[in-house]
Amino acid sequence: MKSIRNEKGQSLVEFAILLPVLLLLLMGILEFGLMLNSYLTINNSAREGARLGIVAGSNIEIKQLINNISPNLDSKYLVINVTPPEGNRKSGDTLKVEVIYNYHVIIPIISNILGNVVELKAQTSMRIE
Repeated sequence: MKSIRNEKGQSLVEFAILLPVLLLLLMGILEFGLMLNSYLTINNSAREGARLGIVAGSNIEIKQLINNISPNLDSKYLVINVTPPEGNRKSGDTLKVEVIYNYHVIIPIISNILGNVVELKAQTSMRIE
């Protein structure tokens, strides 16, 4: 019976040891969720930009649409590439819209692991009508 009384603080010590690991795991899940949201946003915006481009949308219209579709992303870190150029598009050719976003890691501990910036890239190709 006496040995049971001496183990009162054992669970507290175990919790103190595991708490940093659990917090790191929780912060990693949060950061990954935010990064995945950004990737899904640029993937969807590349698809919508390509849809506009195949029905005679200009490069300016495509870029405006992509910026409008992705309001949760910082537009200064968003790079949009459309190929072929406007004057060279012919019916039956392939239009490629590539969206690159430099995601800035928010949580400092995770940025020590992944780096401060993670480049997310999405690309969609469609046939011009």
